[in-house]
Amino acid sequence: MNEGQEIEAQFEELLNFLKTEQMNEFRETFLALHIYEQGQFYQSLEAEDRERVYNYLSPKELADMFDVIEEDNDDMKVYIAEMRPSYAAEMLSEMYTDNAVDLLNMLDKGQMAKYLSLMSAEDASEIKELLHYEDDTAGSIMTTEYVSLVANQTVRSAMYVLKNQADVAETIYYVYVVDQDNRLVGVISLRDLIINDDDTMISEILSERVISVHVGDDQEDVAQTIRDYDFLALPVIDYDDHLLGIVTVDDIIDVIDDEAASDYSGLAGVDVEEVSENPFKAASKRLPWLITLLFLGMSTATLISHYETLVSEASILAVFISLITGTAGNAGTQSLAVAVRRLAVSDEKDNNFKRLIVSEVLTGVVTGAITGLTIFIVVGIWKQNFPLGFVIGMAMLCAITVANLAGSFIPMLMDKLGFDPAVASGPFITTLSDLTSVLIYFNIASIFMSYFT
Repeated sequence: MNEGQEIEAQFEELLNFLKTEQMNEFRETFLALHIYEQGQFYQSLEAEDRERVYNYLSPKELADMFDVIEEDNDDMKVYIAEMRPSYAAEMLSEMYTDNAVDLLNMLDKGQMAKYLSLMSAEDASEIKELLHYEDDTAGSIMTTEYVSLVANQTVRSAMYVLKNQADVAETIYYVYVVDQDNRLVGVISLRDLIINDDDTMISEILSERVISVHVGDDQEDVAQTIRDYDFLALPVIDYDDHLLGIVTVDDIIDVIDDEAASDYSGLAGVDVEEVSENPFKAASKRLPWLITLLFLGMSTATLISHYETLVSEASILAVFISLITGTAGNAGTQSLAVAVRRLAVSDEKDNNFKRLIVSEVLTGVVTGAITGLTIFIVVGIWKQNFPLGFVIGMAMLCAITVANLAGSFIPMLMDKLGFDPAVASGPFITTLSDLTSVLIYFNIASIFMSYFT
């Protein structure tokens, strides 16, 4: 039996324990699972079976599991609503603060106020501190469960503090050192505490060069910093260097997933998270883009009709319209994807606007020249008409170059203006490429008309 089959068998056994109300057997088997597996089992249950789970598990045991369930799961609101209010409030109190905030942000204000009122004043205060930070900032994803020390204490004293706070801290691998006003002055690792003598002062072994982020920094910039420095956690400070919390790598993985989904949604012109929605709701989200692009596509049709006389004189030109527009659209989408990715990973100092544009134009010229030469030979041999092949090839060269320019220039311009470059979606670039490709194609054809008719 492989691992997947073994887990499936455990799930069936757990379900049987629930339905036959064998609480002790259920608790023993369930709590022996990895927390991720606990979450997968819980989410596979029907409402009536989940009701039994709430009776069999304490709020703390359920909180540990909820800490690893994806917070963007639409069912989370259902899970919270079906619990007793006091049980749900206690579970939220037991969760890591940043995860509890994510859950509460999914609820309406009335529900949020109800659960906060049922919590202890201390727990509610910690959560309220994070609730007022803007979405997608360091403040909105940080946690306040961390360990901090002061410089004028010994390693022995620091280890005592660490042992007492380790069970509530989200991570203990980095311990941050603050002064009497809670200003961040240094950092020390767990390894440093272990290898140094008990009587060594923290001030002697701390590192004063601390990489930190501001509470208002964009979460994507925070993710970039953690990735660049390979950190497991990053301290979050205010304008006066007061330590407010930390962002841990598990939250950054969620941010990276969200940003990747957002970028892909922009490139595709559709919400990629809609897979679980009903067809009518999914269609309602796709239609605005499609209708907009439909009208933009009408401009291409209008442009073609403008060259109706040219097509009537050389009907062979109509054969290659889709070939040129399709290839140019593909080239533009490639350039768009590269530009968006480059903007996402490049440091600010490397983000040279002119250099990136020139690079993409040259890439377009090279790919366009090779593609154009290929189609020139193919059309020349196929139609026994090399002048026609030359027109198609030249149009291909120019269309691909322009498409590459548009695919890189538009997202970079949007980034300069402060907008998300991924909004310059693939369908938009493709439709724009169709328009410019048709214009280029028929203008070149009109110049060389006498050579191939």
